[in-house]
Amino acid sequence: MSGKFAPAAGMRVEETLRLMAGAFRRSGLLTPELDARVLLLAVLPIDHATLIAEPDRPLAEDEARRLSVMTARRLSGEPVSRILGHREFYGRDFRITPDVLDPRPDTEVLVEAALEVIRQRDPSGAGMLLLDAGSGSGAIIVTLLAELPRARGVALDVSASALAVTLENARVHGVRDRLHAVCGSWLDPFGTEVFDLIVSNPPYIPDADLKDLDREVVEHDPHLALAGGSDGLESYRALGRHAASVLREGGHLIVEVGIAQADVVRAIFTKMGLRSAGGSGIYHDLAGVARVVVVQRG
Repeated sequence: MSGKFAPAAGMRVEETLRLMAGAFRRSGLLTPELDARVLLLAVLPIDHATLIAEPDRPLAEDEARRLSVMTARRLSGEPVSRILGHREFYGRDFRITPDVLDPRPDTEVLVEAALEVIRQRDPSGAGMLLLDAGSGSGAIIVTLLAELPRARGVALDVSASALAVTLENARVHGVRDRLHAVCGSWLDPFGTEVFDLIVSNPPYIPDADLKDLDREVVEHDPHLALAGGSDGLESYRALGRHAASVLREGGHLIVEVGIAQADVVRAIFTKMGLRSAGGSGIYHDLAGVARVVVVQRG
């Protein structure tokens, strides 16, 4: 059966929801009902409760037109977050564009690890300077600054377009005055030790594996944010080369890693003069995957 479906003006919302979900299901999408409901509510000036209470409400012409475009984009494999232009992360809404990685729930483990490290020193982050290397949407650094009202941060990214998204999200969440943006590659712009904490979710997919990624990732996330070189570890080597010289004594480097990469990444950093922090220095995500590595200078 074909997955094609286009909402039309005058169609009842209950029928629209059912037919959209059916089209999404036939196309093999994993959460067809949820996707249909989220997109429908994005074009209607009502909330979920009203949607349930008024199943016979007809679609206006403009609503049907906008929903048809969204439906076609979802059927083509574009993620809902990309269609809407925003993604929830750590309880906050972040704008995303084609220039930045779509933040994933797994990355919240990195935020939790960073907050644990910082709050051992001061719950407010007073006097601390944080760096997000490869900031993308700014989900990590903006979240940290929002949670740590007296910390300051630097967002580093090789893409000026990505930095613009970071700064816009910082403005929306009220931390723009505590965040400085630097355009550059990894830690190259910094020559002396300045940071209490460096965080990064670098590209870690081996180049040969990119073709095997889910189409929603490989077709819509920027290649630069995914490709980690021949073995997926190039970004960690680049971070490790300079981390010890730009971290204060006792400062931490916290990175997200791919599946089965934690031990080798930790070894890379250890060889470059950093040591594991907090026991093994490895944090696991909800699926039990070793997802974050924490190392320390000194």
